[in-house]
Amino acid sequence: MQLGLVGLGKMGFNMRERIRRAGHEVVGYDRNPEVSDADSLADMVGKLAAPRVVWVMVPAGDITRQTIAELGDLLEPGDLVIDGGNSRFTDDEVNAEALGGKGIGYVDAGVSGGVWGLENGYGLMVGGDAEHVERAMPIFDALRPEGPREEGFAHAGSVGAGHFAKMVHNGIEYGLMQAYAEGFELLEASKLVQDVPATIKAWQRGTVVRSWLLDLLVRALESDPELDDLRGHVEDSGEGRWTVEEAIKHAVPAPVISAALFARFASRQEDSPAMRAVAALRNQFGGHAVQTAGPSSGSGTTQS
Repeated sequence: MQLGLVGLGKMGFNMRERIRRAGHEVVGYDRNPEVSDADSLADMVGKLAAPRVVWVMVPAGDITRQTIAELGDLLEPGDLVIDGGNSRFTDDEVNAEALGGKGIGYVDAGVSGGVWGLENGYGLMVGGDAEHVERAMPIFDALRPEGPREEGFAHAGSVGAGHFAKMVHNGIEYGLMQAYAEGFELLEASKLVQDVPATIKAWQRGTVVRSWLLDLLVRALESDPELDDLRGHVEDSGEGRWTVEEAIKHAVPAPVISAALFARFASRQEDSPAMRAVAALRNQFGGHAVQTAGPSSGSGTTQS
């Protein structure tokens, strides 16, 4: 099968290689000419035989929307566009409607696997019409992990379902990572546990908390046992926020995911205004000691 692939970054580059290893032809386009197989989107489209399938793997938001709009002007009726980035699911219906008016199909694909996907395969959650999904199935089969299809691929539903599923997946990921992180900090704080990396490594087999994320934490600790080389500043891609917004919309309690998201916000504050307010209140009602911002810190200790 032939595929056009737009975006050859960290994931797109490896996806092209994995698809090629499965025996398919991939014409990739990227703004970086050193990795691109085509000079432009138009050149990429011109190298593909109709009916075409084009996979878009660029940053979510305006770049994805602009790329899909440009493809809408370049492609022909009967062609198919797959958005495999982390787009918000609400964009999918808009994209599908715009392309559908030109006779072009649309599938949204949530893709999980990161930089390890080349060797391990990618978990895929897709949304769209059954005929469009079936048409792209050789590519999905090339990308997914080895083994039963249903353990690495799901046709989650209609347009938007793939990105909605990936949004929830990433929200769960936030919670899992936060739980491991808090456990690591508590082990580090204890004087009883003298070998934290070895303790966490021992969880990799036989325990109920074993997972690939745990394996990755062990890998990080092997190179930096106390993670001293890193700053505790954590960004978010947006999908955790969207998950919490949808939980509120549907009145679904999601305290773990919400707390994990807020913890990321806290990680970016060198000095939290909220916690300064808490310190001030404790000082006011109980005379508890506070640390000032000046050269000296503290003002004595008063218990209550």
